[in-house]
Amino acid sequence: MLALLTLAAILPAFDLAAYEKPRLVAAATVALAAEPKTLVAARNPRSAGGLHDFSSEGDYWWPDPKDPAAPYIQKDGLTNPDNFVAHRQLLLAFVRHFGVLAATYRVTGDERYAAGAVKHLHAWFVDPATKMNPNLLYSQAIKGRSTGRSIGVIDTVHFAEVALGVEALRGSKALTPAEDAAITGWFRDYLTWITTHPYGVEESKARNNHGTCWTLQAACFARLVGDQTVLAECRKRLVETHLPNQMAADGSFPQELARTKPYGYAIFNLDVMTGLATALSTKDDNLMTFALADGRSLVKGVAFLAPYLADKEAWLKNVRKPASPTAAQAESKDPIKPDVMYWNDWPVRQPCLIFGTLASTHAERTAWLDTWKKLNPDPTVEEIVRNLPVRQPVLWVRYGRAVLNPPPCAGRFSPQRPEAPFSSICLRGHNRPFARQSRWQTWLRRRNDASRPSDSPRPKGRVPGSPRQPPPANSMKRDRRDTRDRLVPAR
Repeated sequence: MLALLTLAAILPAFDLAAYEKPRLVAAATVALAAEPKTLVAARNPRSAGGLHDFSSEGDYWWPDPKDPAAPYIQKDGLTNPDNFVAHRQLLLAFVRHFGVLAATYRVTGDERYAAGAVKHLHAWFVDPATKMNPNLLYSQAIKGRSTGRSIGVIDTVHFAEVALGVEALRGSKALTPAEDAAITGWFRDYLTWITTHPYGVEESKARNNHGTCWTLQAACFARLVGDQTVLAECRKRLVETHLPNQMAADGSFPQELARTKPYGYAIFNLDVMTGLATALSTKDDNLMTFALADGRSLVKGVAFLAPYLADKEAWLKNVRKPASPTAAQAESKDPIKPDVMYWNDWPVRQPCLIFGTLASTHAERTAWLDTWKKLNPDPTVEEIVRNLPVRQPVLWVRYGRAVLNPPPCAGRFSPQRPEAPFSSICLRGHNRPFARQSRWQTWLRRRNDASRPSDSPRPKGRVPGSPRQPPPANSMKRDRRDTRDRLVPAR
């Protein structure tokens, strides 16, 4: 109880769904008018794949100026504008439309948005004429060198949010059992591919943001299909591999700081890693606050980066290029340089800030929330959008450990339980784990109230000892009007 009061004193109630709802509804209105468009609408003439195979080309690979016919050469951090990007653009457009529709359905319960979201899902994962094959055999190809590479697995990192969006749509009228089974089947096939194909296996071993993105996808896909073995492995990878191998003692990511775009890569990796921790957390295991023996944690990572998201100029003044892949940036005297590309476009509304705010008791979390609110939630620069795989945090947050005192939903019973899923408190009071109170439950409660002494308080919550048979029809009719919006905790 003392801890709960302390949290309330540090951070006033913040209802994420209420804050996001106006933005989501406005964006969803536009998304409803968008027709599904899948990768079959464009074909890469240089790809070895077929019509339904996703295709992309290595970003930092260019024609050799000495011999245009020779294999491409690498220029780290510099994107070749002549690369084939149509499939990537189609995928990002799909994720943008679907994500906002699924998130809006979650915060409003309006079936129109669910129907619009399922329409896009059907085109990408169900319809034989338009769906994508569940593999990335031809992603990140390099002319003259490879028809596809393992690092191409990162191209579908945005599907992680799609998987969580499908979860949010379950229970809607639009996502029928047959449709759900077909979509889930596609993700099960793709999860099998990234966990067994040599490209996926090799990518899983990466010790930088590529490895983190592989785990994020595997975790979200496994959550959707119910693969507990993969989920357990992903939790293990986060706490035993990613965190100890990538984060320095000060909370920075030395391998990302060593890149030619250190600011963007540091932001991207922290967003992905905090999204992974949020997706994998349970009511009994908050991975955002998990700390190694030396104190390294994702909250520490947010604490390191947050001041530089609020003031980018401080990044150039205070951050140093690390001396080694494992050294803290403070151990180096080499000043960091601005990113070679897109320096002026970062930051945007980074999800690491809201995840850190909601999951921790850090003294600066109010400042993190203020920074998050001020940043642009809907960037349009393609490279920034591509590196923002978490666009709708309401689809990710399930357990509101730090926000346990939101205003109760009007006209609805709102138990302030630490173990209650975040969605039941701050997202939709009428969503799981709540269920509408049936007529016979209302009849039983009133009958018990009538027989209880006037000075005896009525117990809160679900009435124990529910009868096996419904009450008489006349009692059900009498109570119908009073039970429309009454909620009780589900069993």
